Amino acid sequence: MVGKVPVGGGAPISVQSMTITKTADVEGTLAQIYALKGAGADIVRCTCNEKEAAEGLARIVPRSPVPIVADIHFHVEMALAALEAGVDCLRLNPGNLRKTEEIKLVARECKDRGVPVRIGVNAGSLDPRLYKKYGGATPEALVESAHIELGLFAEVGFDNVKISVKASNVPLMVEAYRQLSETVDHPLHLGVTEAGPPPAGTIKCTAGIATLLSEGIGDTIRYSLTADPVEEAKAGRVLLEALGLRERTGVDLIACPACGRAEIDVYKVAQEAQAALESRDIPLQVAVMGCVVNGPGEARSADLGIAAGRHRGHLFIRGQIVRVVPEDEMVAALVEEAEKLVEEGVAARLAAADRDAAGEAEKDRRALLDSKGDDANRSEERVEMIAKRLRDALDGDSPAG
Repeated sequence: MVGKVPVGGGAPISVQSMTITKTADVEGTLAQIYALKGAGADIVRCTCNEKEAAEGLARIVPRSPVPIVADIHFHVEMALAALEAGVDCLRLNPGNLRKTEEIKLVARECKDRGVPVRIGVNAGSLDPRLYKKYGGATPEALVESAHIELGLFAEVGFDNVKISVKASNVPLMVEAYRQLSETVDHPLHLGVTEAGPPPAGTIKCTAGIATLLSEGIGDTIRYSLTADPVEEAKAGRVLLEALGLRERTGVDLIACPACGRAEIDVYKVAQEAQAALESRDIPLQVAVMGCVVNGPGEARSADLGIAAGRHRGHLFIRGQIVRVVPEDEMVAALVEEAEKLVEEGVAARLAAADRDAAGEAEKDRRALLDSKGDDANRSEERVEMIAKRLRDALDGDSPAG
């Protein structure tokens, strides 16, 4: 348990990120924590690298909407101060905190307080002795580093841990976690460290994390991007939803990549729809398709969608077209239908659409009958006119013929 968030043991995969503010800036850090929570983060890590940061944590933890992990590297004093501040978890880097007695001291304190520790092995800060032993930051070196730390914890009877063996090299990271998963039964925190800025960094993180999750390895994740940490939380949440590992909490917009058949600017409509639906926090799968070829058929499983025709949009629910709207009203119509779907449910909306369609059909039928009645009236008038002309002709009041 990291605060109230379960990690491992069949619990949902959790999403983590880290603040980039100075932890001593209490209000600024809390604002970022709330933003991360809103973007899908379940756990947030804050650096604790100085006395002022520890003091900041003491004021942040009681007001945080999510559990707080203190990031510790070189100073055992900071680990102890973070515990005093009431953090929910510590992250210790074995490569940077290597004194045996200090590690045991922190483990004892965590045991007494019921606070878990993440053993955060990092290829970029591997113990020099292990680096020399294995000739580099190999998967074996990363796994041994974790086991050394576990051994020290075991000496004081502490095993409330989760472990990460991160690397910026994706194949190295994947293999390290595979080896680790075969030798421990602790929860694993997945990440590709120092992945860099999007889109390349996002792709690297996804390649490593998704590969392992698809193999059943991993209990909590972080995208380590050179970007606003909110982007990390969003990416992590989207990945888990895409893999079916977390329930959808917001819109899942699918859209065709566009081609020569497209009757609209698919990119523009998709972006506008994404922004409009995200702002309303609508938990639906919504499709934006550039033509009717890719419309209700290929996107049949979407809760809601729009397929472009010539200057029109065919709005559909689970593959069933419910109405046609002008091109400039497509996004507004999507939003309107999405809100109705959330409020009424798919079945009710389809039933309502059927009733609307039946109503329109009845209007058309009545209009047709009315038009036939008008035709009949006009026919009677014409017959009367012809009869009058015949009578006039017989009476000699009109020219012959």
